[in-house]
Amino acid sequence: MPPFDVILLSLAVLVLSLSFHEAAHAWMANRLGDPTARNLGRLTLNPLAHIDWIGTVLFPLIAMSTGLPIIGWAKPVPVDVRYFAKPREGFAIVALAGPVSNLILAAAGALIWRLLPASLGPVASYLPPLVLQFIVINVLLAVFNMIPVPPLDGGNVLMGLVPANVAHAIGWLRPYGFLILYALMLLPPGPGQSFLSQLTSPIRHTLLEWLL
Repeated sequence: MPPFDVILLSLAVLVLSLSFHEAAHAWMANRLGDPTARNLGRLTLNPLAHIDWIGTVLFPLIAMSTGLPIIGWAKPVPVDVRYFAKPREGFAIVALAGPVSNLILAAAGALIWRLLPASLGPVASYLPPLVLQFIVINVLLAVFNMIPVPPLDGGNVLMGLVPANVAHAIGWLRPYGFLILYALMLLPPGPGQSFLSQLTSPIRHTLLEWLL
């Protein structure tokens, strides 16, 4: 089990990253003409507006404490597609804003990483691993959320790109999306990795190599 202070720092990074992700959804929806999230107070970086106490705190804490794969989520941002000139395309753009925001955070973290001095005093001993963790978690969030399975953002983006009849068929999978993801996680793994991790690791590693 990792030290308690490491778990708390990891959780803080995850909560802030998820809050930024959800605020990006709200910001993009508002930019496209849908004020629903803004009116509900979701156009903010305040984590209290976005936290789901089970998905944002409890499940990640259990995973970080036991070494299980981390699956976390925040409260979904409500979107009313009737405000969009092109509802499917608008919803896809709103969905894409979340993962893009995490890549922006990862890039900002990488810039800080490159600017860190070679030696730091004892007060700043946590800074390098914290910045590195910040980059890794945001890359993980971006890649995981772009898996093309609804209700993940990747599934919502895909529904905006394919013909309407195909989008309808994909939408039918929405209630079963997390079951599909858990099935991918529990399929026979390769050496040291779950099946889902094997599918996403090439993209993760490429992004991390490019950033770091």
